[in-house]
Amino acid sequence: MSTPTGDTPHPPVACETDPAAEAPATGAHAAGTHAAGSPTTQASPAEAPARHRVDRTGEPIVRITKLAKSFGDNEVLTDINGAVHRGEVVCIIGPSGSGKSTLLRCINLLEVPTSGEIIVDGQSMTDPDIDIDAARTRIGMVFQSFNLFSHLSVRENLTVPQRKVLKRSKAEADRVAEHNLERVGLSDKIDASPASLSGGQQQRAAIARALSMDPDVMLFDEPTSALDPELVGDVLNVMRSLADEGMTMIVVTHEMAFARDVADRVVFMADGIVVEEGPAAQVIGDPQQERTREFLHRVLHPTG
Repeated sequence: MSTPTGDTPHPPVACETDPAAEAPATGAHAAGTHAAGSPTTQASPAEAPARHRVDRTGEPIVRITKLAKSFGDNEVLTDINGAVHRGEVVCIIGPSGSGKSTLLRCINLLEVPTSGEIIVDGQSMTDPDIDIDAARTRIGMVFQSFNLFSHLSVRENLTVPQRKVLKRSKAEADRVAEHNLERVGLSDKIDASPASLSGGQQQRAAIARALSMDPDVMLFDEPTSALDPELVGDVLNVMRSLADEGMTMIVVTHEMAFARDVADRVVFMADGIVVEEGPAAQVIGDPQQERTREFLHRVLHPTG
């Protein structure tokens, strides 16, 4: 990812350089169309975490080059560039309406980029001949609204995609489902209906469903914004565990304490571009750009 120098958001300059290229890697993530949620814990400067393993020795698992996305005359992403390495956790913060969610949806082709290139694990997602369904199996996505199938049990929500897309046997799909529900603390809910679960349980089931497809990268689009405050912690704890295990994660969030404590890097977006990027503790605890400072003050001190 890369950020500008000074307090103006143009032009982007290198903040992180890929080992495979000397050209600067500019920022990757823009702020989404969903309303900002209040952070559950006020953030303060802290040492960067050193739990999970980031592999910077090879090609990045995600590389974004000159990405742009427009809806009609409205350009919501402009010249987005960057890279995410295996095992890295990148949190994307920023005001509503800046393109964060659109960027995530472009990475797994829920939205088709207007221009530019996205490469995931060596596969160009923007290749016109791509097998979209096959490519998406490498990218897990967790949405705000859980997106569980209400007419299926929790077990079936996890096993049907495995059997249809990955062609797993019923026995293998069941085994994988049971394993991943155990990972998120829902072993006892395997035969429950989604409607019988709390919002936090539904979101954890959605995470287990994504994990059951054996993704190389997990995308999280405001995974706690639709939850009651008392249910947020369980979901964030699951995400912390995934980070500790070395899962590559790109997380759009307004949970500043989570971003500070778990992310390797934080990217601040506004107006469809990267304004600032850097180590999580630095961006949240000592932001260099005035626009970043304004945003964090409003989020962390909403009555101040």
